[in-house]
Amino acid sequence: MAEKILIVDDDIDTVKFMELMLSRQGYQVVSATTGMQALEVAHREHPDLIILDVMMPGMDGYEVARSLRRHPETAVTPILMFTAKSKVEDKLAGYETGVNIYLTKPIHPVDLQANIKSLLIQRQVRVEEAAAKGHIVGVVAAKGGMGVSTVALNLAMVYHQKHSVKVIAAETRPCQGSWAVELNQGLANGLSTLLQKNVTDITQAAVSEQLVNTFQGIRLLLASNDSKDAELINASAQLEAIVGQLALIAPLVVLDIGTNYHPAFHLLTGMCNELLLVTEPQPNAIKRAAILVKELRARGFGATKALNIITVNRARSDVMLSMTQVESMVGQPVALGFPPATELAYRAAEQSIALTTLQPDGVIAQQFNTLADQVKQRIANA
Repeated sequence: MAEKILIVDDDIDTVKFMELMLSRQGYQVVSATTGMQALEVAHREHPDLIILDVMMPGMDGYEVARSLRRHPETAVTPILMFTAKSKVEDKLAGYETGVNIYLTKPIHPVDLQANIKSLLIQRQVRVEEAAAKGHIVGVVAAKGGMGVSTVALNLAMVYHQKHSVKVIAAETRPCQGSWAVELNQGLANGLSTLLQKNVTDITQAAVSEQLVNTFQGIRLLLASNDSKDAELINASAQLEAIVGQLALIAPLVVLDIGTNYHPAFHLLTGMCNELLLVTEPQPNAIKRAAILVKELRARGFGATKALNIITVNRARSDVMLSMTQVESMVGQPVALGFPPATELAYRAAEQSIALTTLQPDGVIAQQFNTLADQVKQRIANA
């Protein structure tokens, strides 16, 4: 199928000339003559490349580019800014908005075509890389305090140890990190550093640079506990780019997503190959989990993508719901249940190590081994 190019320019003659030239080159062409129209067409047509003028009535090209880069669907779409504004400060302003190439009018058609072809080749490389990306497991819950971070971290460690593959575990909530404290990793600013970058600067090398190595063999992307980083929670386009790069670095990526109150919850879960929903076998927790299960099923989880329930029991079983009761309330089987481990958790916290590292042959570690095998089987069957 021919690649699709969106031309955005308020000059009708320029649009007609570009349409003719690109059509002859075999491209599909769509066009817009205002900034607002450009955004509408971009989100409707999903072009492979956008050629964007600066000087337009209402919303100018800079504003259009910024808006495109903020939206997950167009955050990495190649943008070629093509304008008569030729001053250095104009070019700098263009690149600051996230455009890939800035060209000034007039230009020889051969040079324009060469730049277009270059951007489309780069885009195709990214598409091919995405097709070869690793398996992403998202760990979620319907409310806080369910043990999402613990499940994500220990699953990543056990999977690496059991199956001898590269694994990355990533926290996704700026200013709400826990692993740096639990594992005594010191400064944890990897996630916040990346979220402050332009999307186009979030490369594989940039992401890899922020990963922390552990003696258990996995690599971590850590979130800080600094309240000033809270404003980064809405940097969805950057977060999408980060996760995309993580999946190119390791065959398995485990995301600590947390609750559906995360502003990027739908974006992150949509990038996952499967979800683990962690809950406690307690009536109110299960009621909320059932609501989230219903929401996730409406988005294809449990059908085209795996959705598994994990229960973490924090009290003696006689004051908790049985597995049969839990399964009846959520409407599907429970994949795995963890027994209470209060003393083990306390000792692990004292020594700044993970539960499975403290007691590798214990019941908790055995359950994580089972969970790792389940994930391995789903990857094999994908």
